[in-house]
Amino acid sequence: MADQQAQATAGRRPGKFPAIGSYGFLSDCETGALLSPDGAIEWLCLPRFDSPSVFGALLDRSAGSLRLSPDERVPLARRYLPGTNVIETTWATETGWVVVRDALIATMQDVEGQTKQRLRSNHMLVRTLHCATGETEVHMSCDARPDYGRESAAWTADEDEMGATAMIGETELSLISNVEFAIADGRIEGACGLRAGEGCYVALGWSGDRSDLPTHIDHAETLLEETTQSWRAWLKRGTFPDHAWRSELQRSALTLKGLIYAPSGGMIAALTTSLPETPGGERNWDYRYTWIRDGTFTLWALHVLGLDDEAADFMSFIQSVCTRDPQLQIMYGIGGEADLPESTLDHLSGYEGARPVRIGNGAAKQRQNDVYGALLDSIYIHERALDGVSDSLYELAGAQVEAASAIWGERDQGIWEARGEPRHWVSSKLMCWVALDRGYRLADARGDDERAERWREVADEIKEDILTKGVTDRGVFRQHYETDALDASNLLIPLVRFLPPDDERVKKTVLAIADELTEHGLVLRYRTGETDDGLSGVEGTFSICSFWLVSALAEIGERERARQLCERLLNMGGALDLYAEEIEPVSGRQLGNFPQAFTHLALINAVSQVISDEMKLERDDGRAVFSEMRSGA
Repeated sequence: MADQQAQATAGRRPGKFPAIGSYGFLSDCETGALLSPDGAIEWLCLPRFDSPSVFGALLDRSAGSLRLSPDERVPLARRYLPGTNVIETTWATETGWVVVRDALIATMQDVEGQTKQRLRSNHMLVRTLHCATGETEVHMSCDARPDYGRESAAWTADEDEMGATAMIGETELSLISNVEFAIADGRIEGACGLRAGEGCYVALGWSGDRSDLPTHIDHAETLLEETTQSWRAWLKRGTFPDHAWRSELQRSALTLKGLIYAPSGGMIAALTTSLPETPGGERNWDYRYTWIRDGTFTLWALHVLGLDDEAADFMSFIQSVCTRDPQLQIMYGIGGEADLPESTLDHLSGYEGARPVRIGNGAAKQRQNDVYGALLDSIYIHERALDGVSDSLYELAGAQVEAASAIWGERDQGIWEARGEPRHWVSSKLMCWVALDRGYRLADARGDDERAERWREVADEIKEDILTKGVTDRGVFRQHYETDALDASNLLIPLVRFLPPDDERVKKTVLAIADELTEHGLVLRYRTGETDDGLSGVEGTFSICSFWLVSALAEIGERERARQLCERLLNMGGALDLYAEEIEPVSGRQLGNFPQAFTHLALINAVSQVISDEMKLERDDGRAVFSEMRSGA
């Protein structure tokens, strides 16, 4: 045993951080994990997406990981099993070939009172390793560091010596493996030799019921196969065009599903906290929450792909939090929590030294007036897709339209949650207009004439204000009323149908952003030197803004330019087609929290539009349905 433990220790990797975009994403729709390219689970929060991490090497190399791999550092190939969130990694060692499969186990289960099955978590991580040819030495290491690395696990070995248990707060963590192991200093270490046709596995569970864990490798493989088939069964519910970019749409759909917290229907903005927008910088935020503004893009994307169940679940989550909190924060916890206090974890080094590491998000208490438009556009899209909304949802919408009507003229922090002084941001005024415009259309469809007319008049007033104060002398929409600076959020102007795409101000704005607010063709949110965002340092290009530019270029008739940019962006998702928040334009390196829902939502909308343009569909087909669903037209 001592020799095996020494071999396992020798198999640990040095302290270098993998590139953000090189991680693989696993999910069971209650929590998620990041798998490094060298075979370690380096991020896992239990039992929910927003719980403290148990494995946190992503943010500090000493904050815990779970490894099962041969001793080689670099695998030969990595891929998702097609149509799934199951990752397969192939290693070519000096003596043999090894295949590892990883999944957070999720299977189709019956839901009480419903005829459809839903994808549900089994509260278990399973990893299998097979020696395909030759022979190989395998190392297993479980270094659980609960509470963001502040604690170590007190493991107790089972009598059969195949497993161990530890309490992580109120959660019982159970590990089982057919690799012989030892426990020392809070770490489980093991090693074994395999020949062709042999395999090993490790399973980690947190349900409190150890009987669910696999006691032999055949059972582990069965769980992986059930998870594989369950993801494929879920994906079949969507509608994807027969096009070369079909796989990118499916990967984004699978990623978005993996970011939805199944018990509530809320979608987290990203799996992680504090991955830096600027290498080594301070632009590090916790994104494990649900932003109301993501709602409009979420409903666009899910309904376009035919994923109506997920759209309905998300809309139910939004309705629930808005009913409990009529004041409407910009974001909530995935269980509907309104209090998201921000603090720093000063004991963590941060990803590549980027500090501070933050948990919670103080922006939850900011005034961001665009939130009303995002909510009303969500409800409007949902109504168009499903031919009507409930009376209760309509009344909730009415209350938020009135709120937007009352505050649209006030300053706020804007869509980018700037921590500088409040401003009259054009994008905030734009989304208040969306709130009044969509409210008017909902009321008109219901025959609610008094409110329809009143809301239409306010919408016209907001539009006049924007057109009078929000356009520069050269006919381009400005960032806010006190500057001539550009802002990528104004790419939303044609997308929300504020003005027709052939309006000269729209065309000039889109082309100005394309030519002047880009680095190597990729779009910045704004120039940090021209914008008081309360922070220092530069940032990368924002991927969602680049995908917005694809859509906006297509809208104004620059279809070839839109397609070229779209193709370039799709080539920047790495081997696993996953996107963080930003891209460093020279190297193509991913920056910021990962994987980022906002980016994948924008990808779906941009790719759908380019595909529809290419296919030249008629009004009652994809492009028109997509276009009409997105607009008030």
